[in-house]
Amino acid sequence: MYGVLLIPAAAIAVFVVIRTMKRRRREKALSTPFDPQWEKYIEKNMPVYRKLPASLREKLQHLVKIFLYEKVFEGCAGLVLTDEIRVTIAAQACILLLDREGGCYPGLDSILVYPGAFIAANVKDDKGYFSEAQIHIGEAWRTGVIILAWDEVLHGALDPMDGHNVVLHEFAHQLDQEDGISKKVPVVKKNSSYLSWARVFSVEFAALGEEAVRGIESVMDAYGATNLPEFFAVATETFVEKPRQMKIKHTELYDLLKEYYGIDPADWTGD
Repeated sequence: MYGVLLIPAAAIAVFVVIRTMKRRRREKALSTPFDPQWEKYIEKNMPVYRKLPASLREKLQHLVKIFLYEKVFEGCAGLVLTDEIRVTIAAQACILLLDREGGCYPGLDSILVYPGAFIAANVKDDKGYFSEAQIHIGEAWRTGVIILAWDEVLHGALDPMDGHNVVLHEFAHQLDQEDGISKKVPVVKKNSSYLSWARVFSVEFAALGEEAVRGIESVMDAYGATNLPEFFAVATETFVEKPRQMKIKHTELYDLLKEYYGIDPADWTGD
């Protein structure tokens, strides 16, 4: 027979007070006008921002405020964090949320930022084997942590049409594993879409792998042929940074990503 856990009224009262204070702080933060200096950072470091419709710029600002309020940033290897670093990362990450529901990366807690490429520690895989330490520019952990190299973050933001953006890549991974695991098909809005995703992804993934083996240049980076989670992340980078090329050469894939993210970058990036 299970006993009944009685929580003291005083403890409940403290919990309610703390929750109310946090809610009020969040409301106050979100009601504060967007810092003009933050917008200057975004305009300087993210040329694509100026091409967004006014309604999307306003939505992006709102998401950036939520992101900066909710997430913890940590500088690593001597990097001193600044508002420019935080805002530049947040703005790129929130591009993927402009029309998505479900909160601002609810499974993400912390962003660790290195000045440049970092050495990833040995990682134990599902079979108990440790991978060799490697030099990385970004990682997305299933434990709610994303790690980024600031120089690569800035480079990816300043060149919005090269198809390479470490923030878009790692935050696509974050969306892909939002329920704790990476999947062959990301969580989509409609169950009916899974068959389309599975069919298009399998065909496109195989085609990219074949092109990589034969040395044929593709709109998408050959790294996407590594596995399906990496394919989704690379496809996301291409969707945002080379939308018109992707729309022409990979129409079905583009349409699926357009449905998934709820945006149509081909309308405003001008690649």
